Amino acid sequence: MERRIDEALVHYVEHGGGVPLVALHGAGVDHREIEAAIEAIVPGTGYRRIYPDLPGMGLSTTDGLTSNDDVVTLLGDFIHSLGVGPVLLVGHSYGAYLARGVAAQRPDTVLGLALMCPVTEQSRHVPDHAVVRQDADAYDELERAQWAGFDEYFVVRTPSTARRYRDQVVPGTTLVDEDALGRIFAGWTVDVGSSAFSGPTLIVAGRRDSIVGYADAAELLERYPHATLAVVDDVGHALMHERPELLAALFGDWLDRLTRSADGSTGPFPSR
Repeated sequence: MERRIDEALVHYVEHGGGVPLVALHGAGVDHREIEAAIEAIVPGTGYRRIYPDLPGMGLSTTDGLTSNDDVVTLLGDFIHSLGVGPVLLVGHSYGAYLARGVAAQRPDTVLGLALMCPVTEQSRHVPDHAVVRQDADAYDELERAQWAGFDEYFVVRTPSTARRYRDQVVPGTTLVDEDALGRIFAGWTVDVGSSAFSGPTLIVAGRRDSIVGYADAAELLERYPHATLAVVDDVGHALMHERPELLAALFGDWLDRLTRSADGSTGPFPSR
């Protein structure tokens, strides 16, 4: 499916019906990575899961966009165009940074936030890249040309994480408009506002994340007074692939908190 928002075209897929949940992927891939991760952990009924390709990735275009704030405006307009009311907003890495911007600039649009390995304005205190687990047969189902990208992203290297990389990450890497992203990223800073976001929030970071670290994620607690923070040992930036069972538990708790906060016990959320 696709929607034209001003000059840009936003491609997206969706599944199910019910409470709307919009999930934003990271940089350099497309919707398929976060789609696979979230579909594995969210309840199969009661939620309308919406996965857009971010501009310059997948099948979405960048016409008229010159900065990350432009992308945030586009995403806010895209969510509004769905006509579903406020949404649960999920983001991984770069997608989490954009999600924070949407929540700040369009607070009426967002019921709750889930931020996984969030990128911030600048990443500080980033640990060195160190392998946590290396199985001898981890590369058996990868093409030789895929080894370097797998090694760069994953610190837990097993046959199962290799399959996730091959099937969920690699396909989107071939659909990136590098020139367009360079133009947008030149205006990197997102207006995340100065007010605290009051909705239920989940922040999850990998202690071994050598791309964005975990220290900046921990500092976000000051901006999100109803946040649960989890810093997970022995995982990296690919946390949602390396520890999906733990992410499922944290995600379930976040959904439960949203249900309770809706209007005491019921509201627009399905029973779990």
